[in-house]
Amino acid sequence: MLSITSQYLARYRRLTAAGDRSDVLLPVTGAQRRFLLVRSLDPTGRPDLVPMFFAFPYGTIDIERLRAAAHRLAARHTALRARPAVVRGTPVLRVADPDVGVTRPAPMPGERPSDTLRRALASWDAQGSPLRLFLVRDEEREEDILAIVLDHAVCDGRSLARIVDELGAAYGEETTASRVAPGETDAELAAYRDTVLRQLAAEERAETPEAAAYWADRLRPLRAHAPSPRPARVPDGATSSGVAQLRLPAHDGGVPFPGLLDACRAAARELYGPDLLVPLGYPWGGRPPGAEPVIGCFLNTVVFPADTGHAPDPEATADAWWDDLDRADVPFDAVVTAVRAAGSGWTGGLDGLLTVDDDSRRPPLELAGVEGREVHVDGRPVRGPFAVSVTQGAEIHLRMVWDRAVLDDDTACRAFDALTHALRPSQPTAV
Repeated sequence: MLSITSQYLARYRRLTAAGDRSDVLLPVTGAQRRFLLVRSLDPTGRPDLVPMFFAFPYGTIDIERLRAAAHRLAARHTALRARPAVVRGTPVLRVADPDVGVTRPAPMPGERPSDTLRRALASWDAQGSPLRLFLVRDEEREEDILAIVLDHAVCDGRSLARIVDELGAAYGEETTASRVAPGETDAELAAYRDTVLRQLAAEERAETPEAAAYWADRLRPLRAHAPSPRPARVPDGATSSGVAQLRLPAHDGGVPFPGLLDACRAAARELYGPDLLVPLGYPWGGRPPGAEPVIGCFLNTVVFPADTGHAPDPEATADAWWDDLDRADVPFDAVVTAVRAAGSGWTGGLDGLLTVDDDSRRPPLELAGVEGREVHVDGRPVRGPFAVSVTQGAEIHLRMVWDRAVLDDDTACRAFDALTHALRPSQPTAV
């Protein structure tokens, strides 16, 4: 029987074999298939968005210059001018002309800048450009907040630093023209297509019967569904998601990844109770060997079954995690299919998500010599009950966000305390 990746490639090749289409259709990676599937299952068709927010002093951003720079950035990178689509049942990227706007959303009376930005992101049209910029004025701080927002189906976390760097470089070019030489875009398109095909070849090789059996055995006991919504009422005036964060001193080399998994396990126990196997997801992977370092979405989502029934054994967690990484190239949808074929009721939902970043890979956005200050806009919808992000460097920055329709604030804050307690001897207080 053909693997899911093999079946997908066969459908894609049939779709493009005629060669009479006026538009360019590119194949998608396993990571992109997951995002398109999640979007299709959302009643509102809401895509996963990746926003970055930077605050600049008043008057330092030239909107027309910024618009031209963003247009040139999109023209130079296939993924940033491609729209995710499903053609004859086959997920693809449809390449289009770059069309990146810089929008100034009008604030409602009495609305804070963060509220204006959340409202702008909530109105995202999935049919438009995958890269969009929003500019909102903060009168109180005398700043402009620039939001650089991407559809996650065309961009993973490893692309963000390059996008920030190249947008600043394009802004500094001595021109307001938005055009890019056709030869430059053609060469990048060819490199992007080659990288995606290399990634799909790696995924196809990874989908062995042995790997399917491994994931089926590992994930078969997972719960079929995320926890039911709690009866607690969302506080008046509260946003759809809550947040807690803390900075901890970093130790040599930071916290090993298995230690972060065990900390999330401690949070899950507080949220869902003992004696459960909770699916936690984390992104892993990268560009395939020999490929160009193109912007795109290549990180697979790997599932870690967190046992909340007992105190974790760090060595056992590390051993299991290393075993998982040997099969981490198997696409998420293939893993779900294998687990369900083994009789599990798990549908692929994740109760928690862990992302880890290195602050040395997060350069500031600089526009014509003015450095923007990265800020956070909380309260945006969360894809799942809770998500933990960890930024490691000179210190460890922990953030946990949760869906208030699923988890009440008191329980979530206790879970955050359990998470941070697992990472240091004395229990801290969330801020």
